[in-house]
Amino acid sequence: MVKKIIISVIAIACIVAACMGYVYYLVTAPLTSLSETAYIYIYPDDTAESIKQKVKKVVGAVNTVGFDILSKHNNLDKQKRTGRYAIANGDNMRTIYRRIVSNQQAPVMVTVPSTRTIDQLISAVAKQLMIDSTALSPFVTNEIFYSKIGYSKETLPCLFLPNTYELYWNIAPERFMIRMMKEHRKFWNEERTAKAKAIGLTPNEVSTLASIIDEETNNNAEKPIVAGLYINRLKRGMPLQADPTVKYALGDFTRKRILNADLQTNSPYNTYKHQGLPPGPIRIPTLQGIESVLNHAKHNYIYMCAKEDFSGTHNFATNLAQHNANARRYQQALNKRNIKN
Repeated sequence: MVKKIIISVIAIACIVAACMGYVYYLVTAPLTSLSETAYIYIYPDDTAESIKQKVKKVVGAVNTVGFDILSKHNNLDKQKRTGRYAIANGDNMRTIYRRIVSNQQAPVMVTVPSTRTIDQLISAVAKQLMIDSTALSPFVTNEIFYSKIGYSKETLPCLFLPNTYELYWNIAPERFMIRMMKEHRKFWNEERTAKAKAIGLTPNEVSTLASIIDEETNNNAEKPIVAGLYINRLKRGMPLQADPTVKYALGDFTRKRILNADLQTNSPYNTYKHQGLPPGPIRIPTLQGIESVLNHAKHNYIYMCAKEDFSGTHNFATNLAQHNANARRYQQALNKRNIKN
């Protein structure tokens, strides 16, 4: 009788050991079917079940048994973290589970674009992150916030530097703004600040001029020439007379032709009526635009006019007579195409 009991106990122990071994295998067996790293995105409203389904979609139903065991045993609903998490070939369920509950996120590359408005920028950024544009908007519309960091409504576009940044997908709105401030300080190092000072401009003024140049031409090779022209005008005390500032004042960048009546638009951004730079950028300036100001071409041009071939580039002139000839050719081209505005 005792012998039978001992045999039964041993048998049960073997079964338990086998079960535990199988569970251990399910949890620790490495994935071998992924050809490339995949990512899952966990939102605040995700549950343990929905997270398991996201993992299942990547690795298959059989492989998620170990993940299901871990999530139930450890109550994943109370441990889950929002974020973007990687699942790579060779990972096991324990690795993936621990990655999620310990917030070991995989960062994303977020592009901050050069847009005409901050609202457009915020919308573009929000599409790449977990945060909603409505959560980010208060940080660029609240005067109390942006005045604390040294900006006004007019100069706030100077803060953003279009580039691609490595961020966590679930970054909080305030952390995003802090990152933008850090990137701004890093960009405006001693060398660039010294270059701006040598021109007689502040970093914000450089960005303002760069925004005009970005609207004048998409040709990066031409931007330093345009920058040099406007700097020549500023040094001579001449009004900039930049058509893009009139378009901004009119609220219409689609205009192909600026009429004499448009030049009378009453706005501090109208550089035909007001000398010097406008109060702030007319768009989020590009890095190329900023660098074109800091490293502008040295020449004697003070006039420019769009080329009559509509190539997007310009004819430059050192005197009014030459400029008027260039302008007539362009106006004739507009008339030929029946472009009225």
